Amino acid sequence: MAGRIEDYALIGDMQTAALVCRDGTVDWLCLPRFDSHAIFAGLLGTEEHGFWRIGPAHTPDTEPPTADRRTYRGDSLILESEWDTPRGTVRVTDFMPPRDGAPQLIRIVEGVSGRVPMRSALRMRFSYGRVVPWVHRNDEGRTCAVAGPDSVWFDTEAETYGRSLTTYSDFTVAPGDRIAFTVSWQPSHKEAPPLPEPEQSLTATEDFWREWVEQCTYHGPYREPVVRSLITLKALTYAPTGGIVAAPTTSLPEDIGGVRNWDYRYTWLRDAAITLSSLLRTGYREEARAWREWLLRAVAGDPENLQIMYGIAGERELGEAELDWLPGYENSAPVRVGNGAAHQLQLDVYGEVTEALHLAHMTGLARNDYASLLQLKLIRYLEDHWNEPDEGIWEVRGPRRHFVHSKVMAWVAVDRTIKLIESGDADGPLERWRELRDDIHRDVCEKGYDKERNTFTQSYGSKELDASLLLIPQMGFLPPDDKRVIGTIEAIQRELSTSDGFILRYPTEGESEGVDGLPGDEGAFLACSFWMADDLAMIGRVDEARQLFERLLALRNDLGLLAEEWDPRLKRQVGNFPQAFSHVPLIDTALRLTASGAYGG
Repeated sequence: MAGRIEDYALIGDMQTAALVCRDGTVDWLCLPRFDSHAIFAGLLGTEEHGFWRIGPAHTPDTEPPTADRRTYRGDSLILESEWDTPRGTVRVTDFMPPRDGAPQLIRIVEGVSGRVPMRSALRMRFSYGRVVPWVHRNDEGRTCAVAGPDSVWFDTEAETYGRSLTTYSDFTVAPGDRIAFTVSWQPSHKEAPPLPEPEQSLTATEDFWREWVEQCTYHGPYREPVVRSLITLKALTYAPTGGIVAAPTTSLPEDIGGVRNWDYRYTWLRDAAITLSSLLRTGYREEARAWREWLLRAVAGDPENLQIMYGIAGERELGEAELDWLPGYENSAPVRVGNGAAHQLQLDVYGEVTEALHLAHMTGLARNDYASLLQLKLIRYLEDHWNEPDEGIWEVRGPRRHFVHSKVMAWVAVDRTIKLIESGDADGPLERWRELRDDIHRDVCEKGYDKERNTFTQSYGSKELDASLLLIPQMGFLPPDDKRVIGTIEAIQRELSTSDGFILRYPTEGESEGVDGLPGDEGAFLACSFWMADDLAMIGRVDEARQLFERLLALRNDLGLLAEEWDPRLKRQVGNFPQAFSHVPLIDTALRLTASGAYGG
């Protein structure tokens, strides 16, 4: 059975990623890309669907022992796990070197004290656990698993043997012993990849992360969580294109045992503005530039049919399917691959894209003429469509509505484009678009605001609230001291807070059940909780903001990682993991609180 979501560590090479559990089991790895088929899919099923465990030997009738300690080596993605056993202490170092050839997952077992019996158990299953590969040794004695277009190569100096369609190694380590194991992927029609060089790769990987982290310009009181979040964002970046996946996993449930299970191995446009902002404000201009270029390529030529998400190389077709042979994480079915929400109408995306381009322009990224042209095309589309109902920021599967957040972001799109024209860097019908900006603002304030309760609402005519309304002051739609903003913040605190004080996206019962279109419940959405901390700081309640922020930091697992949501009933992380949309607002809130001096210690 897979571990709790927070029991996993992330390692990756900026093209794909693996999740490693506390007991030394790799339960999730897609090769060669984030969105490829998994060769280890035990996370969403059982050991029959693929896993790789390295740890102290144990008897068949006992559970694998969990590591007594684990940490990342400094500011890196090199995972070090240590077990204290009756016979001694052993360390396993797991990492994926930044790729210039075949993708590799390298695991080095090191004796620390005593003599510790160890076992490696490797069960490769292709196509998300459905296909058993042909495993054989080639003429050089290297182990190869082949099925269809894929081949996976297993290299180690340890003796191996096969049993029950699994490759085992039993060995003992003493102080100073270092035994390496490597899995490499290669297209099956090509010759074997070069023999791995684990020790050299470890040194190169450590150097890569040290040099990358040295670029960080943030040195405030929250440096540790900020740097770990930046490393996580870097790990979720597909290096060849600059696109950032929302998470490296699919179908980790928002509701344990429920159906709210989605594939997040794609790039959401709405992440653009906040990701760009975080990268630029912490010194990572090259990553911000690559992200902007990905954005422009993905949208190129067809801005009128803007999608809310794309593949990591800009692919548009992300057809959704269910993998019925996988029982799902803790029986949370169905397991989905692809994402049918890709073609929803979400008008807020136009605002997020425009905000991203505006931030890039304002922070001095090298000018891109197409960026300005794209911005103008987006506004021309919005002129005719901003007042239509849509599916909204949360990709609800219910009927379309006039979501307030969507209208606010349409206002943002027009406002930022007006600023571009006023700066002299673009030409457009300035007066007409100023009138459009005023029309949208008036419409939202008249139809999306409940005067009796002094709060904006989820959609026009609705009584429900929505945490996306917290972005109203952050986007500059209204100033933080506006009574309607303060009223909305306080209403969300009253109506969307959990017992822990964290924030739900929206109610999933009552009126919103029809909006949502899904059965079941969900946890507190961590990004929304960070937005609340931001808003509290903006309206002068900085001590309250800091306290909420530090409670959120305490939800991170022992390695500083966050999933999408927090289940207040089960007291555990839920949703896909780790989640970029949780780590980005963490960075933003840390920067805001640092600037305000609102921190303890």
